[in-house]
Amino acid sequence: MTRTVSVAAIQTAYGSDMAANIAKTEAFVREAAAKGAQVILPSELFQGEYFCVSQEEKWFATAFAWREHPAVLAMQTLARELDVVIPTSIYEKEGPHYFNSLVMIDAGGELMGVYRKSHIPDGPGYQEKYYFRPGDTGFKVWDTRFAKVGVGICWDQWYPEAARAMALQGAELLMYPTAIGSEPHDSELNTAAPWQRIMQGHAVANVMPVIASNRIGTESLISPQNGAGQTFYGHSFIANHRGDKVAEFGAGEEGVLVAQFDLDFLNTHRAAWGFFRDRRPELYTALASPRPAL
Repeated sequence: MTRTVSVAAIQTAYGSDMAANIAKTEAFVREAAAKGAQVILPSELFQGEYFCVSQEEKWFATAFAWREHPAVLAMQTLARELDVVIPTSIYEKEGPHYFNSLVMIDAGGELMGVYRKSHIPDGPGYQEKYYFRPGDTGFKVWDTRFAKVGVGICWDQWYPEAARAMALQGAELLMYPTAIGSEPHDSELNTAAPWQRIMQGHAVANVMPVIASNRIGTESLISPQNGAGQTFYGHSFIANHRGDKVAEFGAGEEGVLVAQFDLDFLNTHRAAWGFFRDRRPELYTALASPRPAL
């Protein structure tokens, strides 16, 4: 029997109330499941407003151990009820360490493990190095009930190496929960198009679908660089193995995107392209090594 999977991306705005944000996400997960989605992706740190616009120590109190995070407990209950997979982005505390993390919750509610964001940005409006250590888990792929899923978190999406690392581990889908929007230092800068294009490239290079969920709206937290809240540009999308966008939101729409893929076809098609057959890791290693002085 042909293996197919139906995936969904959630796009919405969030406020300062964690319980309300979780409840809002639950409603969209239910909507996606009602449309047949089996693997459903909320956006990055959906429990609250994106707090990394500035450096304030009060936000450390909003981190939890990953097995105890309110968002994880809520999504675990929902995954058990609806029999769906929910990659769940959280602010994680482990002992004295803090991470931007994702917990993979399988259909039936099993907590499959945690991935900690590898690439941590630091710039106007995105001061994440103050809050998060670089991840120590390495890139991960989970063999969920419906597909083998690799997930990178936001800034990870700009790195082709991250996508390839997950593909080499057997990923069949790449997912990217995100919080990205305006650039406080440059009101003319809009990265929505290149943000999509880099991930469409991952789809082409690895011959697999890419699913990206972003938030929308202007949030109330103030960025000292411009004295205004951050505005997130949405444009969540689902791309097929060719990089073609098969579903997409604009800058202000709320809802769920759903698409279905034939995993058996994709596995065969990926082999036929030969990208993994023709790799030359020994050459890459040699080229990356320091050259002797002339």
